[in-house]
Amino acid sequence: MALPIIQFKATNTELDGELQDLIEHKLQTLERFITTETDLKCEVEFEKLSHHKTGDVYRVEVNFFKDGQLFRAEAAAENFEKAIDEVRSELDKEMRRDHKKKDTLLKRGGRKIKNMMRFGKE
Repeated sequence: MALPIIQFKATNTELDGELQDLIEHKLQTLERFITTETDLKCEVEFEKLSHHKTGDVYRVEVNFFKDGQLFRAEAAAENFEKAIDEVRSELDKEMRRDHKKKDTLLKRGGRKIKNMMRFGKE
C-alpha cells in the first residue's frame, strides 16, 4: 500500500520540489503500518519563524489521518531537514505504539477465548 497524496502548505517560505521529495522519501518508512485502510490523508506544513534572537527557526508539522485516527507530529529546528527527521521519528513512535496496542488487545482477546473454551467460563 502506498502513501496517500500529500497536501503541502508553506508559511513565510518558498516550497521547492526538493523539500517535497525529501518529506515523501522520509514518510515512505511509515508504509509498514499501513495495511488495507482506504481512508488515508496526509497534510504537511512548512513554516519559517524569523522572530527569534538566534536566527531563523524552521518548523514542520505533519497530520496523518489513518482510518479516522489522527497521528500528529511537529518539530522545529535550525533547518527543514532536521525538523523533517524529528517529525518522522515522532510519527514512527506514535504509529508503532498504536500498532502494539492493537496487537496486544488481539492477543488478550484470544487468550480469553482460549480460557473460555478450556474451562467453560471467564
